[in-house]
Amino acid sequence: MSKVLITGTSSGIGFQTAIVLGRAGHRVYATMRNLERGAALRELVEKEHLPISIVKMDVDSDDSVGAATSAIRAQSGPIDVLVNNAGIERTGSIEGLSLDDFKATMETNYFGAIRTIREWLPGMRQQQSGCIINVTSVAGRIACSPLTPYCASKFALEALSEALAQEVRPFKVRVAVVQPGIIDTAMSRRIERSAIDAAYPQVRRFGHMFEASLEHPTPPTIVAEKIREIVESDTRTLRHPVGPDAEGFLAWRQSLSDQEWIEWGALPDDAWYERVRNDFGLDARSKRTVADLSASPATF
Repeated sequence: MSKVLITGTSSGIGFQTAIVLGRAGHRVYATMRNLERGAALRELVEKEHLPISIVKMDVDSDDSVGAATSAIRAQSGPIDVLVNNAGIERTGSIEGLSLDDFKATMETNYFGAIRTIREWLPGMRQQQSGCIINVTSVAGRIACSPLTPYCASKFALEALSEALAQEVRPFKVRVAVVQPGIIDTAMSRRIERSAIDAAYPQVRRFGHMFEASLEHPTPPTIVAEKIREIVESDTRTLRHPVGPDAEGFLAWRQSLSDQEWIEWGALPDDAWYERVRNDFGLDARSKRTVADLSASPATF
C-alpha cells in the first residue's frame, strides 16, 4: 500500500479520491486550506475507520505547504504518491474579470502544484520511486471563454507535467495527468449558473452547455477511481482523459483548425446552439427562468 498526499480534499474530486484510496487500504494525507470544511470527510473516516489523516494546508502559501510537509514527513517519512488536485475557477469574459481573478486562479491551480512538487520530489528522487498525479481538465487542452483563467492555469499545469515527466523519468518517478470532462462538482454547478455578461454571449452560453450536460451528471468517483488505477499500476502513460465526454471533447477540438475553433466560439446564438446540438447532442438552450438567471452570482 502507498502513502498518498492529496490536495483540495474538502469536496468534489479530492474528497472522493481520499475516500476511494483510503477504502483501498492506502495511507492518505488529505489536505485542505480550511479544516472547518472537513467535517464530512472526518465523519466518514471515523465511521469507517479509514487510514486517512486530515491536514491543514493552503497551497497558495509557501509557509503552509512547508509546515504541512514537515509535519507529515516527521510522522511517516517520504510519501509515495502526490496528487495535486486543489483548484479554483473564475468565470467571465477577459474584459469583465479582474486581474486578481487571473492571479488567484494561477496561484492555486499552477503555483500551488509547483509548491507541493518542490517539497516532495527530492525524496522521491532519492528513493528512486514515486508518482506525481496532476489533475488538470479537458480545459487544459481546449481554451474557451468564459473559463479563460481556469484554462490558462490548466494549460500551464499540462506543460509543467510534460517537462516534469522528462526530468524525473531517469529517477523512476512517474508523472500522470488526469483530465476530467464535465464532472458533477460544486465547481461545475457554479459554472452552470454563470452570470450574464451583456457584451459577451459566450459567458451565458457556456453556462447553458454545463446545465445541459449536468442533466445526466457524471459523479467525481469516476475520477477518483482513475486516480486509484494510476496509483496501483505501473503505467507510464502521461495523459488520462476521464468521463464519458472527455475523449470526445478532446478529439473534437483536435479535428478543428484554429480558425474553425475561433469561428465556433464566435457564432451568433442560434447558430451556436444548433452546433452544440449537432456536435454533442446537447440541447443547451437554458430551461431556467429569468428570475433564476438574475439570481445567478456574478463572481465566485
